[in-house]
Amino acid sequence: MVYLITGGAGFIGANLAHYLTSQGHFVVIYDKLTYAGNMGSLDGILNEQFTFVHGDICDTELVYKTLRGYNADAIFHLAAESHVDRSIDGPAAFIKTNINGTFSMLTAARRYYETLDEERKSRFRFLHISTDEVYGSLGDTGYFTEETPYAPNSPYSASKASSDHLVRAWFHTYGLPVLTTNCSNNYGPRQFPEKLIPLIIHNALVGNELPIYGDGKNVRDWLYVEDHCRALYTVMQRGVPGETYNIGGSCERQNIQIVKTICSILDSLRPKAGGSKYESQITFVKDRPGHDRRYAIDASKIKRELSWQPQETFESGILKTVKWYLDNMSWTKNIFSGKYHCERLGLGRNTQ
Repeated sequence: MVYLITGGAGFIGANLAHYLTSQGHFVVIYDKLTYAGNMGSLDGILNEQFTFVHGDICDTELVYKTLRGYNADAIFHLAAESHVDRSIDGPAAFIKTNINGTFSMLTAARRYYETLDEERKSRFRFLHISTDEVYGSLGDTGYFTEETPYAPNSPYSASKASSDHLVRAWFHTYGLPVLTTNCSNNYGPRQFPEKLIPLIIHNALVGNELPIYGDGKNVRDWLYVEDHCRALYTVMQRGVPGETYNIGGSCERQNIQIVKTICSILDSLRPKAGGSKYESQITFVKDRPGHDRRYAIDASKIKRELSWQPQETFESGILKTVKWYLDNMSWTKNIFSGKYHCERLGLGRNTQ
């Protein structure tokens, strides 16, 4: 199978590319290479297993030509602006990429789909990867299900909610065989260090403060990225077109618990000179606007209907994650230096 992955040089996209190629598939990485996308995340994938197309998802014609040129069998649509803080400071980029970009992708996919013969149409899928943040905020109890009404509270989540509605419309109006997944917070290797877990690991190791919003008691359901990739592959293989599947790790933790866990692991694996503890670097900062208190996913549908289960507990996943960053400190250093950015890399290998 030939899979097109938009945003394939980003965190989840790159991990998905590693997973799909390990299953014997060929991947076409389509990425604009903004600040959060880097070619270094694709290291370890053999040249004959992938190709790279440098492009914007808003470029409908290039997306279509890429689909035709590589005879893609299906699309994993991951390209998105995803950092809430950035959406508060600059929402326009989120509207452009997440809404207009998804419209462009659907337009190109529909045009391509209509050129396929019946056998290839029967296996073509457009999998749209979204977020649990479209559902808003939960109280101390309850879970998001696929029937939970949308109630986005940030420009980021609002833009993703809009893209979900577009995908649904293209199924009901045009018959495009789409699938949608809404996942909880991902963590693991190759995540851009603006997100909580890699940021805390990096700051701890270089001696910076470990900033925590508000009282640190905001709760998230954490999903190890490789479990997410297995879920996406399962949905692509066995999901019913037009359906939505929530994906969660059943690992609810407060932010302060996350930070203290990372500090404890680092105390064990990389103790500080002089014997001081990493927790001493924790500091609390003013909460951000519209900060949702709790997210929690009910993933019973994908477990029941598609027989997917997460393989990692939070304890096993976070240990693997910290070890990966300790073993790949040069990766984070190169991210901050800009070494992996498109203009510095010259697009690297297997590029179009």
